Amino acid sequence: MKRLPLQFVVVICILVITGLACRAQTNANMNDNVDRKWWKEAVVYQIYPRSFKDANGDGIGDLKGIISELDYIKSLGVTAVWLNPIYSSPNDDNGYDVSDYRNIMKDFGTMADFDELLKGLHQRNIKLVMDLVVNHSSDEHEWFKQSRSSRTNPYRDYYHWWNADRGKPAPRYSLFDVNHDAWRYDSLTNAYYLHYFSRKQPDLNWENSKVRQEVFDIMKFWADKGIDGFRLDAFQFAAKDTTFPVFPVGYEKDFTKYYAMGPHLHDYLKEMYNEVLSKYDVMSVAEGAGNSFEDAHNLVDADRHELNMAYAFDAVDIAKLEGYSLVHLKEIFSKWDNQFADKGWLSVFLANHDQARLVSRFGNDAPAFRELSSKMLTTFIMTMRGTPYYYNGDELGMTNAGFTKIEDYRDVAALNEYKHQENTGGDMQAFMKRLAFESRDNSRTPFQWDGSDHAGFTTGTPWIKVSNNYKTINEAEQDKDPNSVLNYFRQVVRLRKDNLVLVYGKYTLLDKDNPNVYAYTRELNGKKMLILLNFSPKNATANVDVDMNNTRGLLSNYKDKGIYKVKGGVSLRPYEALVCEM
Repeated sequence: MKRLPLQFVVVICILVITGLACRAQTNANMNDNVDRKWWKEAVVYQIYPRSFKDANGDGIGDLKGIISELDYIKSLGVTAVWLNPIYSSPNDDNGYDVSDYRNIMKDFGTMADFDELLKGLHQRNIKLVMDLVVNHSSDEHEWFKQSRSSRTNPYRDYYHWWNADRGKPAPRYSLFDVNHDAWRYDSLTNAYYLHYFSRKQPDLNWENSKVRQEVFDIMKFWADKGIDGFRLDAFQFAAKDTTFPVFPVGYEKDFTKYYAMGPHLHDYLKEMYNEVLSKYDVMSVAEGAGNSFEDAHNLVDADRHELNMAYAFDAVDIAKLEGYSLVHLKEIFSKWDNQFADKGWLSVFLANHDQARLVSRFGNDAPAFRELSSKMLTTFIMTMRGTPYYYNGDELGMTNAGFTKIEDYRDVAALNEYKHQENTGGDMQAFMKRLAFESRDNSRTPFQWDGSDHAGFTTGTPWIKVSNNYKTINEAEQDKDPNSVLNYFRQVVRLRKDNLVLVYGKYTLLDKDNPNVYAYTRELNGKKMLILLNFSPKNATANVDVDMNNTRGLLSNYKDKGIYKVKGGVSLRPYEALVCEM
């Protein structure tokens, strides 16, 4: 191989170092006016362990599988991993029913495997956020076994019981129960126990100080191991009015209004902060953000001493089988940003393990538009103010599974709802069509590593079917294609990390009534960026009063990266995304 002359090497090195120094100086100059925190600047990559990579051939993803792909995770540029539950569990709800909070599920490996995973992540400067499931436990947890054994057992009040001598309790809606009844009768002590989710997920009684101390000790156990954060599953539901009053007829249609932000929830979070969170350099985020902006601020404003960031579902919930309104999406994100412009911090996301695939819900998974719309959505998530959360597989543009039979599904929510629809004379054809679009199992199919059997996920039989398109949508093919969805994801992550304006900068919505284009600027300390996103499969015009001659294109999801000006704005091709410096 021919070597470059020394003088050229020196020049190249100077240019590279100068470029890095300029970027560092640009970010350094922005420090004065922002409250910098690692968790604000993080790019969080969510891993669903059961479906990520199987190392032992049993068809179930495991910790050693994740360990084997740590270099891949590092290559993405992400700075934190949110790991779905890996604790011991009978798996009624894929690990969200915990039977032992201090042990690892056998399907996933051992505590030694976990320690190796944590070490490997930290060696690559990636932080680890654990999913803490403490609104409820498994009915196979020792606490519950003791609790149900007798009315006088010391663990009785670890859960919510209603003695049948008092008659039936006021109805409560269960999300996963086949009858949607959250009270389950237990003949052993002639009493009902409460379960907002499945029958095997009894709700913990946070009103009991012993329960709270148990949870704080569990958190300390993991924090002492060196983890970097907690995501509190379903925690907005943890506090209950234990008189269990009757709710209005139809309350189940908006159950969050009645379940979320119960009495003393803030007291419990302040206690958690004082006992645990304030004593470690960890981030904290709870699933859900209450029923109002005030609720959200009360959860996460720094002077409240509770949690770090809000995780609101307003936007992710609008995608339906019939479609969604971009104007509505813009309204939601803009309202949340406006409310948190000066205080508090937000999570930015459009997908997770409880939603169907990002591109199938908010983009267009037809072959002609899947890549473009995946890239466009990535651009959106990575250029909004807040901490971006990105679900594994979406960086490839993985799609919904295309399941057509109930036998294809594994999710307890889907299976029990199918039985409920059958038992109540529901329209099964309509139900199956809706399920194919919105089922959580869409996001839980195995990660598509390559074009070999089972997409390279396992040498055994996968616990759930692999999507049929794995031969054309997989990591191996995309890694070597510079124009792939995967490599575009890496570019956008790098752009965000190099430009604090995309993390902390002021957000200003442009062309707000445009039904096809999402346009906005980000601005911080004299640096300003313009983001133009076409959310439609046709040409569209961004009606922005900007002289594009005075902008510098930083990123485009089209190969030619062209900008086409028209009278009164900028012409965008189908699903085109542009990021420009102004």
